[in-house]
Amino acid sequence: MKIALTGGGSGGHFYPLIAVAEAVEDLAKERALIEPKLYYIGPAPFDKVALLEHDITHVVSSAGRMRRYASVLNFLDGFKTFFGIIQSTIQLFSLYPDVVFSSGGFVAFPVLYAARILAIPVVIYDADATPGRVSLWSAKFAKWIAVAHPDAAAHFPEKTRSKIARIGHPIRAEIEMPAKEGGYEFLKLDPSVPTILIMGGSQGARAINEVILDALPELVKKYNIIHQTGRDNLEEVTGIAGVVLKDSPYTERYRAFGLLNTIAERMAAGLAALVIARAGSGTIFEVAAWGIPAILVPIPLDVSHDQTTNAFSYARAGGCVVIEQHNLKPHLLLAEIERLMNDSVALEGMRMAARAFARPHAAKKIAQILLETAIEHEPV
Repeated sequence: MKIALTGGGSGGHFYPLIAVAEAVEDLAKERALIEPKLYYIGPAPFDKVALLEHDITHVVSSAGRMRRYASVLNFLDGFKTFFGIIQSTIQLFSLYPDVVFSSGGFVAFPVLYAARILAIPVVIYDADATPGRVSLWSAKFAKWIAVAHPDAAAHFPEKTRSKIARIGHPIRAEIEMPAKEGGYEFLKLDPSVPTILIMGGSQGARAINEVILDALPELVKKYNIIHQTGRDNLEEVTGIAGVVLKDSPYTERYRAFGLLNTIAERMAAGLAALVIARAGSGTIFEVAAWGIPAILVPIPLDVSHDQTTNAFSYARAGGCVVIEQHNLKPHLLLAEIERLMNDSVALEGMRMAARAFARPHAAKKIAQILLETAIEHEPV
């Protein structure tokens, strides 16, 4: 049995593939099936180590990005995409997997096009409240369509909606459950005050970092702050934090990380009473699975429509409040934090709404569909 995975360009598209691969492995063992061979087809993966850890073979294939704005790069990337379709068709014909699973993004287009040519069954997943162009196009020939957000199904062509299931977001098992013990000791924080977790995504968020640093002297008076800055921003942020907290007696309440590793992320999630984050689907569903109230600051509309629609979809469900980036100022953020942290009823309501939104075990549900589809497709 062979399963091809495709999608990427960002962690939000890539890590659901890893979560589903984990679930496929576990489910195959549970059902005493021969372990499927897993392949990732696309350009350089977002996380090479994750592929190695799960014995996923990387098959290199070209893909070009189609930008939403006028750019000569769109023309040049058109050649990359065309070459990627030829590459992917040859590769899929050689491998002939029993099913192709896509998490969307420009990386997936050549592979999905090739799968359509070769009549290989396709299962797609889209994490955003407004599905991406590749997902909307591939829905027409996909066998099954999985979505995360309640608003997503309405955007697909009407003829495809009988194939759609809202299953939540596939989250890696290692970070789905927060660590409830040892967090204060591991992160060296003050157990006498609540903890706020700042997550700017894997690349960090300069706008969030700047506001947090401006508000930091006030924040540490009442809270521990765990701050994921983004790898490229860590040195700058820690340098500025050292200056602004120079005369503060609460410097030990601030911890900065370029990117939280698995253990630190689980520990931080176990401590956090509130999360301040960007609004990528992966981040939203991780926070929802943890059941933590959130303040979301989506990337501005002129850069990304996805995060704004994701954030307001989650806000309508009751799991967060949204502060748009142009409104993000230290005094406003401090006031919103104080309002929430002093309202235990509102916090509990947000926790309940978050858990209801999360829809756990999404990876296992997709894995079941992939295995059933692969078994149907296998030659007798």
